[in-house]
Amino acid sequence: MSGRRVVLAMSGGVDSSASAVLLKKQGYEVIGLFMRTGTHTNETDHRPDNKKGCCSAIDANDARRVADKLDLPFYALNFEREFNQIIDYFADEYLKGRTPNPCVVCNNWLKFGQLWAFGKQLGADFIATGHYAQVLPGPHGPELHKGIDPDKDQSYVLHGIKREVLPHLLFPVGGYTKPQIRAFAAEAGLTSVAAKPDSVEICFVPSGNHTDVVRKRRPEVVTAGIIRDKGGTVLGEHDGIDRFTIGQRKGLGIATGQKRFVLEVIPATNEVVVGDAEDLFARGLEASRVNWLIDPPTNPLPCTAKIRYRHSGCDATVQATPNGGAVVHFAESQSAITPGQAITFYYGTRVLGGGWIEQAVESAE
Repeated sequence: MSGRRVVLAMSGGVDSSASAVLLKKQGYEVIGLFMRTGTHTNETDHRPDNKKGCCSAIDANDARRVADKLDLPFYALNFEREFNQIIDYFADEYLKGRTPNPCVVCNNWLKFGQLWAFGKQLGADFIATGHYAQVLPGPHGPELHKGIDPDKDQSYVLHGIKREVLPHLLFPVGGYTKPQIRAFAAEAGLTSVAAKPDSVEICFVPSGNHTDVVRKRRPEVVTAGIIRDKGGTVLGEHDGIDRFTIGQRKGLGIATGQKRFVLEVIPATNEVVVGDAEDLFARGLEASRVNWLIDPPTNPLPCTAKIRYRHSGCDATVQATPNGGAVVHFAESQSAITPGQAITFYYGTRVLGGGWIEQAVESAE
């Protein structure tokens, strides 16, 4: 079956399991791979919203059962060392007063880095995951696009995929809605995963409380500091800057009689600056480490930009900079532009590229 071998990242969830079903129906020779990360969540590690972690021993068993049911070769490889680097990055970003996005980093380093390396060792022509996105043919080669289900589209966290990997990448569920994917799994007899809850966005923080992880890894972050307004008036104290992110309103630990939002986190002085909602708006930003899935633009490029996962996107212009970064100007001011988060650029449904937010600026023109 020359040219049809694919290594599929199997997480034990419904999306990757349905991916296996769809790939087999399409005639691919599918090899399942479970990435052991060293996270040890269990059935009691869940959040009030009924979501769960992934990559646990339970998930590994579910993935193996699905592979056995579908008669797929299956490997479980240890990526604990690499995943520990991602958790270190997560903690270090909070120590720097930034808000990390570990899902993007995991995709860049593991799922589309290590996974492709492993695939090549097995003579695979493709790698596949259960992400809701699409690789579609374009006039100049394969293009990365949004998944058709707007509620599940994950293209925002995929901008870091290297352009040369796109021809070898499959997203089997990207052309379907989530209810359709659950139905495919049920029809295939995969009852153990068909109704399985969606995983949490940060798999190594199943409780939803990131400070537990940060303070265990970087205890020095537990350092008292002040909360002040833009004018310098002290409004309260805190026990660590890791508790705060740009735009945060709840859990500030201060009582001022009016709504206050985090405007800035200053690690050098351990200060948290708060202000009014209108103080959060800015017309532009500077980004670093931009990965382009098109030829890097030499002139300002009109696009739609997303500055967080649940951001609806806005009209913008992006200008590449010589240092591998970009400056972005928004057609309308955007709220809570957060250092450490990803920004992804689109033209219609196509992903043009993306990078990492360094700072908001009043104007990037």
